[in-house]
Amino acid sequence: MTTVEETYAEVERLTVRPQFLFVRGGISERRKSLVIQARERKGERAASPTVGKGFTATKKIGNAVVRNRARRRLKAAAQDLLPRLGVTGTDYVFIARMDTAEIGWQRLLDDMESALISLRAALNGGSGPA
Repeated sequence: MTTVEETYAEVERLTVRPQFLFVRGGISERRKSLVIQARERKGERAASPTVGKGFTATKKIGNAVVRNRARRRLKAAAQDLLPRLGVTGTDYVFIARMDTAEIGWQRLLDDMESALISLRAALNGGSGPA
């Protein structure tokens, strides 16, 4: 019997605005509950075998309570999925949408998983401006 070992990438936070702006120039996947942007790193950070993650929610989606709830939900979902589905040497930015704070948890997980799988295929296939 053969066992399949899943590899998990180490995840680090994106902390400064230029990192978020860099990722914005990459590829993105849109779903009902979120948008995920991804871009392979350049320069000295490219050698790092980690996955970068950042989260944002604009004022368009609601007041501070709604934005914080949406961001917390994105963080929780990404904590489960990104180490498994993220491509090392790539930064991801998760953007909350109007439905992020209220949508069912399983739907949010499904949306994030399908977007991450699509981004992984695009990044490994070399398509897009990365």
